[in-house]
Amino acid sequence: MKPDPLAPELARVAAEPYYQPIGDEVALFEAAYRRRLPALLKGPTGCGKTRFVEYMAWKLQRPLVTVACHDDLTTADLVGRYLIVGEQTVWMDGPLTAAVRAGAICYLDEIVEARKDTTVVIHPLTDSRRVLAVDKRGELVPAPDDFMLVISYNPGYQSVLKEIKPSTRQRFVALEFDYPAADVEVRIVATEGGVADDMARKLVKLGELTRNLKGQGLDEGASTRLLVHAAQLINDGMAPVAACTAAVARALTDDAEMTETLNDLVRAIF
Repeated sequence: MKPDPLAPELARVAAEPYYQPIGDEVALFEAAYRRRLPALLKGPTGCGKTRFVEYMAWKLQRPLVTVACHDDLTTADLVGRYLIVGEQTVWMDGPLTAAVRAGAICYLDEIVEARKDTTVVIHPLTDSRRVLAVDKRGELVPAPDDFMLVISYNPGYQSVLKEIKPSTRQRFVALEFDYPAADVEVRIVATEGGVADDMARKLVKLGELTRNLKGQGLDEGASTRLLVHAAQLINDGMAPVAACTAAVARALTDDAEMTETLNDLVRAIF
């Protein structure tokens, strides 16, 4: 049977992604998967939540469907819609429906960015019913045992308008993420960025200093992701000061005074 060209892509993570565990998150996720419990990942941006989901999809050998949530995400974007193809009206599953049917891991990244009326559709999937209601087709799609729903959000960006409702939050097993300890972060930056340990230690020190500025002109300090970006630029031959200015200072803020403060930190370290 030929694959449906309109169907959402169900990607398998073919090669093992590099992931450095920082606690018991792997064991917790595996237990939740075995017990058919949905998981909520919370932590600052760039701390490894998405990489962790990719790693677990590889480890559990399940297809992975990732949805980047945003303000305009509708229920139809998740569940599916009718489309006109030629002279026919055909149904196209959305990514959530496709993931349920295939027994995949469905990862809704930054769930608080989605509209509240959209996220309600996941509720029947997160309790004992484990079904997805496809109202436009009058269909209830049961989730097979292999299906798992995972959502994530950044508590640092929460506000009255953007927070997870208790009726949603209390359906999930919560895994808390943070930036790793310095020695672990050095290994990550060295491995992912392709730089020597001494250079990785300097980059991690820079990251720690910027994180101390949170609430003093910065919403958040440099993430592990940004430090890896800087390391990759350095590995490509760019001078460390120029690499950190581009990948860290300018990425964190548009404020000229704060950018100069960050550049002072860069010059002090390098």
